[in-house]
Amino acid sequence: MYTQSITRSRRTAFFLAIDCSGSMAEPIRFRGRPTTKAEAVASVANGLLFELIERARRSDGVRNYYDIAVLGYSGDDEVSSLLPGDRDTLSVTELAAVRPDIRRETVECRLPDGGIALRELPVPVWIEPRAAGQTPMCEALRRIRDLAAAWCADPSHAESFPPIVFNITDGEATDCDEEELRAVAEEIKALRTADGNVLVVNIHIAAANTSAATFFPSEEEPRYPNRYAALLYDCSSVMPAVFDEAIRAAKGPGAVPPFRGVSYNASADELVAMLNIGSISVKTE
Repeated sequence: MYTQSITRSRRTAFFLAIDCSGSMAEPIRFRGRPTTKAEAVASVANGLLFELIERARRSDGVRNYYDIAVLGYSGDDEVSSLLPGDRDTLSVTELAAVRPDIRRETVECRLPDGGIALRELPVPVWIEPRAAGQTPMCEALRRIRDLAAAWCADPSHAESFPPIVFNITDGEATDCDEEELRAVAEEIKALRTADGNVLVVNIHIAAANTSAATFFPSEEEPRYPNRYAALLYDCSSVMPAVFDEAIRAAKGPGAVPPFRGVSYNASADELVAMLNIGSISVKTE
């Protein structure tokens, strides 16, 4: 289980559901500068898309290794694609063919002497930040469920490494109760290929100056700092062994698997770590 490498004939998929509700306009500090949660998440998502393209790049071009979906949820039960052309999914080769806007972003960089310097770097932008309205998380996960179900049902994906779903949020769903959210998460986790079940990773973004209470917890760690953290824990997958080394590198060598794919009160930097661990741990040939 969860041993299949990513190849052109054994592809995988990455599905992102991003909270774009009004609370995502709240301030946060990211890469040494003040910003909003929405801007930080958009920056991190754009970085992930760039990384996925580069991971698929070979001497003959960008190989068709995976499909990508990025859905935003906000407003009054609004769920829409954040990808170019409003497509629900794009293959990595299709995404690479889209010419992104290039913007300059100022970040803090640590100098060899330990000092801090500001540098302006060019960054590609496919996804724009959004922050308005409510948090229709359940409807977004239903859309992800349907996309993942269709992907897993495709005979060409029958033996592939299963899709990984990332849900990035800063608050509770406004379109369902707890049991409805658990139910749709279980429906997603029940989907499978011959290599394993679809994996669900939930990432709750902290308010400014709040330390993470939960980060890829193992079974012996405190899992429930509050009711909502417990809900996200229940809605998340146990991470397969292929991710253990990367998770231990982030948590420390004393961390003991199995780990749960959830973070509560994550900083923007921890969001980056979770997406990186979830997307680069699978072997690509």
